Amino acid sequence: MKSAPHLLPEDRADFERILDEALRTAPDRPDLDALGERLNAEQLRTMALDASALISTAAATEYDHFVRVREEHRRPSGVSVMASVLGGSGDETTPGAGFGVVVTVLAPILAGTAAIIFLLVGYLLKVLDPPPDIADPLLAAGWFFAAVTAAGILAAAIGLLVTALRNRSTEVPAPQEPGGDLPDEISRAREAWRHALLERGILPFLREALAEPGTAPAVPDPPRRLARPPGTGFTSPDLRGPEPRTD
Repeated sequence: MKSAPHLLPEDRADFERILDEALRTAPDRPDLDALGERLNAEQLRTMALDASALISTAAATEYDHFVRVREEHRRPSGVSVMASVLGGSGDETTPGAGFGVVVTVLAPILAGTAAIIFLLVGYLLKVLDPPPDIADPLLAAGWFFAAVTAAGILAAAIGLLVTALRNRSTEVPAPQEPGGDLPDEISRAREAWRHALLERGILPFLREALAEPGTAPAVPDPPRRLARPPGTGFTSPDLRGPEPRTD
């Protein structure tokens, strides 16, 4: 399946759906009523897919806007996620909130490191005969830091779970299937891109391909890739055979 390289994978199916719909309704369009005389629908579809990168540039502005709006609704910032874990709204960041993030992340790491060191040294001293008096305090400190580490990991896990549940209602699904429920802003941006792709990209391409003068009534093989012309941005392929040699 050939697709426009710069389109995101989730949007490539939209390109083909719009193309197929344009070809399906071509007999109802006076400017495409020549469909089937020299080029059939499958040949035109092959040509359009082969030139999809060129066609899609006609609606590049609308597509960039659509992708930007969709990403803004779909992906929260990292600061907002951490602020949500700490119980904040995530709309504003303050030095105190930044310090809280650092403490939340580093506390289990530091406590775990201290627990390992104290427990290791304490149990090594315990094997001595007789064990020194400092062995028991070291073991007590090690188990204390181990408890702090466990509590920190548990708090972080609970915070991440709460954040995931809180943000679940604001997630935007990828618009793969037509007719899905999308936020109004994303839906408008998507429709603007689809309309521009059809009116400024696909239809001009098909019109130019069908308007090419020639004598052959049909072409058995798919024509060559279209070149960029002045004006619409497309030209139909040269369907004429080689010129006879005149010696």
